[in-house]
Amino acid sequence: MMDTIKQLFNIKYPIVQGGMIWCSGWELASAVSNAGGLGLIGSGSMYPDILREHIKKCKQATNNPFGVNVPLLYPNIEEHIKIIIEEGVKIVFTSAGNPKTWTNHLKQHGITVVHVVSNVKFATKCQEAGVDAIVAEGFEAGGHNGREETTTLVLIPQVKNAITIPLIAAGGIGSGRAMAAAFALGAQGVQIGSRFVTTQESSAHINFKNAIIEAKEGDTQLSLKQLTPVRLLKNPFFERVNELEKKGASAEELAALLGRGRAKKGMFEGNLTEGELEIGQISGGIDKIQTVKEVIDEIITEYNSVIKTMENSFL
Repeated sequence: MMDTIKQLFNIKYPIVQGGMIWCSGWELASAVSNAGGLGLIGSGSMYPDILREHIKKCKQATNNPFGVNVPLLYPNIEEHIKIIIEEGVKIVFTSAGNPKTWTNHLKQHGITVVHVVSNVKFATKCQEAGVDAIVAEGFEAGGHNGREETTTLVLIPQVKNAITIPLIAAGGIGSGRAMAAAFALGAQGVQIGSRFVTTQESSAHINFKNAIIEAKEGDTQLSLKQLTPVRLLKNPFFERVNELEKKGASAEELAALLGRGRAKKGMFEGNLTEGELEIGQISGGIDKIQTVKEVIDEIITEYNSVIKTMENSFL
């Protein structure tokens, strides 16, 4: 089953690294690809010239396949797509927009296209748009999230029943046990974000990494639902947002508080008071900073152990 994703991307393990803004530069992407997964450069926080630089550096750092994550609502989307094609990137993960807009154009240039969704409706639209695979991301995930608040456990089987193309599970996955569970639900690969944020190769600020390590169960919450739902680590900025939402603040008031650069301030510059700290529920189970290779090796070892145990179990 997992061979489908391995063959689609020509990778050793069916593990995709989420293309997270401010955390997923060339260093993280190349490390994941070198360790046998599929690394993704997160272009959503990059100006076009910076994206080109990261792609060039990633090509120098790995001989293995890697891709670029492109939020379709990004204002410089045309320039990003142009650079991706010019630099010969062969895998693109799109999100936050209509997959019909760019899928055909990308595929005409020999690019494998995957789109990220949070519900069955958009999964079927992605298949109609001609994407090569789908990432279905549950409510547990960090960063931008689905309004339906459907958990991964519920979402993956429903999406699996609705599509015929390969399915990658995301949201709350950061261990071999979780990967085995995702495959049991019908996925053929997994996308992991939060676990890679705390790796040595991640471009996240050390303050943010340490805050994740110190986080406990319940320390993240879905917020900013009137704008774009996003899961945040609780901090003074989150509390200000939460107070406004409790008072029934309008989308305009929330946008004014959010302003510009909040995510960069928190995740990249390490301001834990005023910054926006996007991370998944799984942060409560992350307790150390590791290399990418250590994380992937640990996940694969645990996955194989879980599968062996299950094979030896009888009801």
